[in-house]
Formats: sequence, C-alpha cells, structure tokens
Amino acid sequence: QVQLVESGGGLVQAGGSLRLSCQASGHTFSSSHMGWFRQAPAREREFVAAITWSGASTRYADSAKGRFTISRDNAKNMVYLQMNSLKPEDTAVYSCAAGVFGLATLASAYKYWGPGTQVTVSS
Repeated sequence: QVQLVESGGGLVQAGGSLRLSCQASGHTFSSSHMGWFRQAPAREREFVAAITWSGASTRYADSAKGRFTISRDNAKNMVYLQMNSLKPEDTAVYSCAAGVFGLATLASAYKYWGPGTQVTVSS
C-alpha cells in the first residue's frame, strides 16, 4: 500500500511558478510508477506528467511540455512537479497517483491517489 499527500498549491499570478510535492508512505513507493493529474471545475481529470519508479523516464501532456518538470527522490519518498510559466488555464486541483504501469496517462491505471492540492492562477 502507498499513502499519498500533496502540498505546495496556492494562488499565483500568470507567468509565475509553483512546486508541488507529493509525500508518500508505504514500503512499495520506490517500486511504484508515479503520475500527476489535475481536475478543473466541471471538467474531467486529465493527465499532466508521469515518471517511472527509477526516475529514468518521464512523460508529459502536451499542455505541460516545456513548462512542467516531474521528478522524484526515492530516498525521501517524494515526488515533485515544478510548474513554470503558469497560465490561468492551469487552475485545477492537482493530485499525485501511484501505480504499477510505467508512464501511464489514464487515471484508471493508477491504484493509489492523494487528496489533491488546489492551484489557482490569476490573470
């Protein structure tokens, strides 16, 4: 089992940056593939970024490429999402997730989820 808790969300102006963190607990974290998803009001949850258990490979949604960076520190049981050049359309609740399928883009591929952290980007 893996328990996940996100932090680092907040209110930021367009063009600004935020770094989201996901603290994991559980003995299987270091072997879990991780992902970040987001959900805006009245919209479906969408994939943002994913990273393999070793951190060697990553995948990004087109909307995140060139602006967001996913990383992990297995020694600290942490996953991060560095978000730069934020836009109002990035406003959403961001959640991290753990699963057994590497670089999966479908939410259904992930077994464990955190409660999420709100990111609001003002124009």
